[in-house]
Amino acid sequence: MRGFDDLVAEGAAVPVDGWDFSWFEGRATEERPSWGYARLLGERMARARRALDLQTGGGEVLATIPEAPPTLVATEGWPPNAALARQRLASLGGRVVEVGEDARLPFPDESFDLVTSRHPVTVNWTEVARVLEPGGTYLAQHVGAGSLRELIDFMMGPQVVGKARDPERARAEATAAGLTVLDLRTEALRIEFFDVAAVIVFLRKVIWTVPGFTVDAYLGRLRALHEQIESDGPFVAHSQRFLIEVRKEPRGPIGRP
Repeated sequence: MRGFDDLVAEGAAVPVDGWDFSWFEGRATEERPSWGYARLLGERMARARRALDLQTGGGEVLATIPEAPPTLVATEGWPPNAALARQRLASLGGRVVEVGEDARLPFPDESFDLVTSRHPVTVNWTEVARVLEPGGTYLAQHVGAGSLRELIDFMMGPQVVGKARDPERARAEATAAGLTVLDLRTEALRIEFFDVAAVIVFLRKVIWTVPGFTVDAYLGRLRALHEQIESDGPFVAHSQRFLIEVRKEPRGPIGRP
């Protein structure tokens, strides 16, 4: 087995732009949700006329759709990812707009019949409702509360699990924004890290897992994790995911409520 210093140096040097996780092959594994988000996304996009993908990252998932709608727009708040998304989505005719996660969406009311997102940092349900046309839908896979709790607690000590990513909170907020929840499913999925380099790359890439993570600041915990993997095998954690689909109800006929 490679030494701690070599693995740390490797983990610190791997580029982490975008949401391509192919580097982790052979270094870490993660179960996939049974609903198959990429497949669902492709099906919905093929039926859409005007679609918006929020917080698209580098466009990795959106670029896999077999057929793009006539109008395809994506938002991304981090400029390096936005640049990658522009390259990936060009062949689909996709347009990428740089928008912060918490910012108001720069689109007119009722601009889209489909809004999607995979693992958004935050969701402004009022804005989703505003840009959806009546009868339009929002389909997304969100990260659930307590995701990667085992890794977070190992690195930072025991943490209180917040409610911000609770699926029932998403249901309540979507409903409060005037949207109808059509589907809400949750799953816990096993993740295994086979060496400390994989953990370092993951924490550098998914920066909200351990806020402010740097190798130097967490060197002691990384060494402890390396020693645990050497003695006990892969470090096991669990990601929490939920699928949510909502609809903005169509307007009734004139003269009816």
